[in-house]
Amino acid sequence: MHATRWERLLITGAAGRLGRQLRTQLRDLARVTRSTDLRGLDAAADGEETMAADLADFSAVQALVRDVDVILHFGAVMPQSPWEDVLQANIIGSYHLFEAARQAGVKRIIFASSHHAIGMYERTQQLDCDAPPRPGNLYGLSKAFGENLARMYFDKHGMEVACLRIGSCFEQPGDERMLATWLSHDDLLQLCRRCLQAPRIGYTVVYGVSDNSRRWWSNDQADFLGFEPRDSADRFAAQLPAACATVCADDRWAHLQGGRFTALIP
Repeated sequence: MHATRWERLLITGAAGRLGRQLRTQLRDLARVTRSTDLRGLDAAADGEETMAADLADFSAVQALVRDVDVILHFGAVMPQSPWEDVLQANIIGSYHLFEAARQAGVKRIIFASSHHAIGMYERTQQLDCDAPPRPGNLYGLSKAFGENLARMYFDKHGMEVACLRIGSCFEQPGDERMLATWLSHDDLLQLCRRCLQAPRIGYTVVYGVSDNSRRWWSNDQADFLGFEPRDSADRFAAQLPAACATVCADDRWAHLQGGRFTALIP
């Protein structure tokens, strides 16, 4: 296998906000890209396959990963989702994907973790790639589960996994916290590309964050990937509304890296 080209790349969550970009921008890295989501997908392009599958259905996932050698796993429900949805999609679904991938001989998975897996750290703390999870909500808890699941499959079965602790990936930062956590779409694409192109990744945790001067996270331990973000939230700081420019003193969650998302119940 050439270091920059795979036979069949599977993208889960391909109809999602981020998955749509991965689907169109990374297909040059594989002979065939297989895109899947529970929601409707646009018609397949040249060199692409589309398959509908529920990750909570193990037999469907087994069919999904057949003949696949690398996976971008972005299929998940979001932070505000109820526990039952988080359990089925993010926990049971991730287990099904990793186990079906093991059975099918998949070589590498790029797992979309989240900064919500570390949401309970103080903003005064600078974190490296060895920082253990401290989730601030059920979504973050499910991503911490995914990181540990990935670690087990690497340790026991040699399946290479990069866990991307993705920050706030939007067109631009929308509040003060995002001046630290923002990840541009172009930097996300570069990060995924680096993880797919690297000759070896082992088990790696890497922060999905742009070159923001206010960021709390260091990727020094993952610099072998060659990820060098080109964008920065700094250029948006002056554009934020005055109400977003500083942390509200009476916000009991404002000192945490997960911000208001740590206030979700439970």
